[in-house]
Parts: sequence; structure tokens; C-alpha cells
Amino acid sequence: MKKILLTGAAGLIGKVLREGLKGQYELIRCMDIAPQTPAGKGEEVIQCDLRDINALEKAMQGIDTVIHLAGVSVEDSWEKILPANIEGCYNTFDCAHRAGVKRMIFASSNHAVGFHRRERFIDTQVELRPDGRYGVSKVFGEALGRLYADKYGMQVVCLRIGSFRPDNKPADVRQLNTWISHNDMIRLTKACLDHAGFHFEVIYGVSKNLRNRWDNILVKHLGYEPKDDAEIYRDEMFAKGLTEDPVSAVFHGAMYCPMEFVGDVDKIL
Repeated sequence: MKKILLTGAAGLIGKVLREGLKGQYELIRCMDIAPQTPAGKGEEVIQCDLRDINALEKAMQGIDTVIHLAGVSVEDSWEKILPANIEGCYNTFDCAHRAGVKRMIFASSNHAVGFHRRERFIDTQVELRPDGRYGVSKVFGEALGRLYADKYGMQVVCLRIGSFRPDNKPADVRQLNTWISHNDMIRLTKACLDHAGFHFEVIYGVSKNLRNRWDNILVKHLGYEPKDDAEIYRDEMFAKGLTEDPVSAVFHGAMYCPMEFVGDVDKIL
């Protein structure tokens, strides 16, 4: 997998991966609708909207693997989620398939399973339980990935990314469970790029946190070995206090779960 298309390259994770993967592959084609820094050695930089099929088809030419990060990265209105995370995701998978791309690394999210209770350890085969429209879009992307793996033979891995922070440290006590460091995000992506081959996999994007409640044992064969632990920030996070919304505190999805919530927590088992 020597020639890579990185969508969403101007975003937070995209910038970290662009820098972290630099010089290790024959080509990294960096794509975003937003402006980017100029291309360095072994890079190409292109501006592209995921709804522009012609431009997207051109971006896929000669590519072995797509790392698909582009889209709305937080909970938002359906009017914003639909074109970027639903239509754009479909266009990316379909253009990749038609261009003969072998492998897709899809940036899913822990919010695809956010309404599981936090008291419960969950693995990569739990029932999908999105905690908002953003989570629904990631469920859609995972289902699309399964389709393109089963029907078209594309190798697909979905990364249920935890708490990836711009300052590279957790923001609160809950993120002592869910944090993924910048270096571990690079390690995770490289494991998926460098593996000899797979069919369809789901893996949690989380560091080697003492308090981690997501189990990656079923995909250990992918070779992801996280090194960092959020526990080094324990005292700093506890100093901020333990106050959390009562709905948020029950579920893995945390702060997305109380948004617009009018349900019955006791019925969400």
C-alpha cells in the first residue's frame, strides 16, 4: 500500500497523519476542501469537494489506499451531516471502488456505539447504538464499508476513534478512558496501512489507557500496539472536578448523549 489518498488532510487528525506518515510511503496525496500547506517531497496537494464526482474520481487515480477522514467531525444538524458524512462518504467509497483502490481506512467514531452503558466493557462486535446524527453517519459508513468489502472485495477497516485532542492530552476525567495520543493515532493508521491483508475489520482508536473500557482483542492480528497512557494526566484531570451531566455519565458516548435527550435512561440497557 504505497500510494495513499488522505481525505480531510487539512483537519486536526489529517494534519497529524500527514506529518507522521511523511516520507514513509511512495505518495501521500493530501485532499481537502479547505486550503493546505504546499506539497513536500512525496506529497501531492489537491482541493476537492466530496460531492464533486469528477474531481474525486481524478483524485483516486493510481491510489492503493484511501484514509477517509473528511466530513463533519462533531454532532451537528442533519443539513450539515447529510452532504458531508452520508453523500460524501458514499461518493468516496464508490469512486475508490471504481478506480480499483484496494484498501479503505474509514474514520468511524466511538459515537457509533455511544448509547452502550459505560459500566460495561464493549468489544468490536457489540450492537451499533449511535448517540446522535453524527453517530448515525458513522454507522452508515461502517455499513457501507461492510458492503464494499463483501460485494466488491475491498479491504476495509473502520476506526472507532476515541478522544483525539488538539493539545494531545485528555480534556476531562472521562477522557482518561477514551483518549488517543497523536503518536498512537499514527501507529494505528500505520498498522492498517502496513498489514498484509484483511477483509473487514472494526478497531477502537484508543491509547493504552489504564482506564480503557473498549476491547480490541478481536483485532489484535492487525498489529496495533498503543504506547501512551492517559493516566499521566490523572491528577490534572481530577483537579478539574468530577462533575458530569447525569445522562452523560451513564453512557460511553458521554456529552453527545444528553443533547436533545428526552428519553428514559432506565430503558436504555
